[in-house]
Amino acid sequence: MGMTIAEKILAMHAGRGSVSPKEIVDATIDYVMVNDVTGLPAFEVFEEFDATPICEKTVLIQDHYVPNKDVASAEQAKSMRNFARRYGIENHFDVGRGGVCHQIMIEEGFAAPGRLIVGADSHTCSYGALGALSTGIGSSEAASAMATGELWFRVPETQKFTVEGELGDYVMGKDIILNIIGDIGVSGSLYKSMEIYGSAIVLLPLSDRITISNMAIEAGAKCGIIPPDEKVFSYLNDRVIGDYSPVYADEDAEYEDTFEYDAAEIVPMVAKPHLPENVAPASEVDVTIDQAYLGSCTNGRIEDLRCAAEILAGRRVHPDVRMIVVPASKSVFEEALREGLLETFMAADAYVAGPTCGACLGGYMGVLADGERCVSSTNRNFIGRMGHKDSEVYLANPAVVAASAITGRITDPGDI
Repeated sequence: MGMTIAEKILAMHAGRGSVSPKEIVDATIDYVMVNDVTGLPAFEVFEEFDATPICEKTVLIQDHYVPNKDVASAEQAKSMRNFARRYGIENHFDVGRGGVCHQIMIEEGFAAPGRLIVGADSHTCSYGALGALSTGIGSSEAASAMATGELWFRVPETQKFTVEGELGDYVMGKDIILNIIGDIGVSGSLYKSMEIYGSAIVLLPLSDRITISNMAIEAGAKCGIIPPDEKVFSYLNDRVIGDYSPVYADEDAEYEDTFEYDAAEIVPMVAKPHLPENVAPASEVDVTIDQAYLGSCTNGRIEDLRCAAEILAGRRVHPDVRMIVVPASKSVFEEALREGLLETFMAADAYVAGPTCGACLGGYMGVLADGERCVSSTNRNFIGRMGHKDSEVYLANPAVVAASAITGRITDPGDI
C-alpha cells in the first residue's frame, strides 16, 4: 500500500520504511520554533530538564507583542533574549530583525519540502505550502523538542482536496480555503492531514498557497500540505538552509476522503462572525465596518499588499473607517517601500505599521471596541478575537479588505 505525503515524511523522520494512520511514532524534527508568547512557558519547562538546547534546530522569533506593549510583554520578550544569550542560539529574530514568525520561518529558509517542523503556535501548518509537514505544538512539547530533537506523533489520516480550473478576478487562496472550510466545517479535518491538488493550485503564487496551508488549522487539521513544484524550488534558491528532499504521495496512496471543487465557481468570500466556517460571498454580506485590517501570517506578504494597493490607488479610505496595514516581515516592508506601496496606502489615509501580530490576536494596534466591526485578512474570527466580546470580525482576502475600506461596508472588489 502506498503512502501519502504526511505518512512518508513521518516514516522518513522516524527511520521507518512505512507508517500507517493512527500509529504512534517517535520522529526526529528538523526545527522547533517558539515566539515571544509561547517562549516563556517553554523556557521554564526546559530549565527543569538540566539539558542544553539543540541550538541549530531551535528558532526564536519575537512577533506577537512587537514592540512590547506593556511590562508583561516586555518580560516575555526579555526571557527570550536571556535564553538566546545563555545558550548561544543564533536563530533569534528580535525586534527590527524579523517579523511574523511563520513568514520568517519561510523567508529565512527553515521551511523546505520534506521537512518535519514543529512550532509553539497553531499556524505553524503554514509551511505545508512548501511541501513540509509542519504542525503546532504546546510550549511543554517545544521544550522537549529543543532538548532532544525528537517528538512523538500520531500518524494522521489524510484527506485529498482537488481544485481544478481557473480562478476569477480578485479570487485568491483565501477564498479557496474559506470555501473548503465552509464546506467541511471547522472540525472537518480534525487531526487529519489535508493534501491539496489541482490545476488551480498549480497556478497560484506561493503566497496564496501559504494562505491555504496557514488556515488548515481552521478546519482542525494537523497539517495542510501542497506538493512542491518549480515555484517552490525557485523561491528556495539561495535562501534555504541545508539540503532538502521533496516528498510526493504514491499513486496508490489511500485517502480517508476526497473533495473536488471547480475554481470557476469560487468567488471572493467572507467568513462572518463567529466561525471561519460561516462563509458567504462578499457580494452578499452587506454590513458597515469600522476597521479594515491588512496583514498577519495569513495575508501580509508583498503579493497581498500589491493587490490591496492596486485597488486603493487614487482612492481614499472611507471617512468612517480606519485602515491598518501591517507587512508580515521587515523584508516585506522594505519591498513595499521600494515599490511605492506604502506611499499608496498612506495617500489613501491608511495607517502603516511595522511587522507585528498585535491586532490579529486582539493584543494591540487595532483592538476593537464594543459593537465595532472589522473586515480582516487574518485567520480567526472567534468571539473577542480582535477585542471586545461584542465586536465582530469578518475574514476576507486582501482585495475585499481594500474595497471595503473604500466603501465603508463589506464589498466585492469587482463592484468598484
